[in-house]
Amino acid sequence: MVSQTKNQFLDDFVNRVHDESAVVSIIGLGYVGLPLAVVFAEAGFKTIGIDLSVDRVSAINLGQSPIQGIPNDRLKPLISDAGNLSATTDFDVLEQADAVIVCVPTPLSKTHDPDVSYIVSATNEIAKRLHPGMLIVLESTSYPGTTEELLLPALQQARNESPRDGPLVEGQDFFLAFSPERIDPGRTDYTVSNTPKVIGGQTPSCQKAALALYRCVVEEVVPVSSPRIAETVKLLENTFRAVNIGLVNEFAIMCDHLDVNVWEVIDAAKTKPFGYMPFYPGPGLGGHCIPIDPHYLAWKLRTLNYTARFIQLATEVNFGMPEYWVTKVQDALNEHGKALKGSNILVLGVTYKADVADIRESPALDIIDNLQEKGAKVQYHDPYVPTLSTTTIQLSSINENSFYQILMQADCVIVVINHSSYRWEKIEEKALAIVDTRNALGYLKQASRS
Repeated sequence: MVSQTKNQFLDDFVNRVHDESAVVSIIGLGYVGLPLAVVFAEAGFKTIGIDLSVDRVSAINLGQSPIQGIPNDRLKPLISDAGNLSATTDFDVLEQADAVIVCVPTPLSKTHDPDVSYIVSATNEIAKRLHPGMLIVLESTSYPGTTEELLLPALQQARNESPRDGPLVEGQDFFLAFSPERIDPGRTDYTVSNTPKVIGGQTPSCQKAALALYRCVVEEVVPVSSPRIAETVKLLENTFRAVNIGLVNEFAIMCDHLDVNVWEVIDAAKTKPFGYMPFYPGPGLGGHCIPIDPHYLAWKLRTLNYTARFIQLATEVNFGMPEYWVTKVQDALNEHGKALKGSNILVLGVTYKADVADIRESPALDIIDNLQEKGAKVQYHDPYVPTLSTTTIQLSSINENSFYQILMQADCVIVVINHSSYRWEKIEEKALAIVDTRNALGYLKQASRS
């Protein structure tokens, strides 16, 4: 093996990045990985996506995007013979990759402990094919220390078993970093390219390699001193949201007891130009980040004999909101002399946020289960979700042609998600009773009716 100077592999990597000859591989082609693969391919890099789903890989290779935020007409030119993007289930393509970015799921176990099995599996596949000059970046959200405690030892073990001359050394022979994803499905104002990118390298050379790569596709990079800092940045961002949503959800309950309209209070409070940031109550937490990420932080702290009290309380409030709103449905039915048991309830919107086709951790699932368990006859409508399975029931969205007929027959309509396609004035006109968890109808109109 030809002797390399200390930073020769770094220099070679940076040069390949600058002349766009570097090959980039993305492991995981979901809401995070596919948009990232697209921007690298659009920037001129040969980009190879890896995913375990044969159906997803086949669709992408046909130019059919499985992700709402990536339209087919953006994907197809990148997939064509002249394009830079391809997808596969074969990890052997990592042999030709200069940079590997891990974007796999990090769910919670049934006991709300971190499930890092997807990270471990991806890391093992990389370790089998680790070669000099390779950059590995973890983007999957996890607890502080994941990069150093899981990825680095696995790569070290692999290199010790390697037949190559001498062991590979992080920061000299290969490069390791963490850069938290900041994807918000459905947003068009902030994308992969114009959202600042936090990057923490395992060593200064690792940092230089990661910065060089991401600067090709991101307008602003934010270097931090270590992967552990970058991992904690992500958890602060989403814990901040979870705790403040918990606060405003409890504030909504308090306003209900005080006979005060919480929406009017928030609208007035947000006129203050300093010291206040508006958050809004709703049916609970949903999505791939906010309901999950704080638990990664709380779990890590439990291993250090510390209780994350704000996270614990916010979780209690936020995950109690579906039951609270079911109680409001009962109250609405009582006003019409009806019991919840046997009543026809129509749920509007089952995704976790408006105008996205994503039901991960959606509070609508808990609301439907709760209604079902209390004896209600539940139907739902969502233009983005044709079928739905909860822990108690399997449903299909009601037909568009019969939407208003079923709405008028419902004893109560509960608005869980305020999709922009809904005609709220007409819904309000035809519904017998409405429970609005999102202020879709507007508090001023509600006040004028009372």
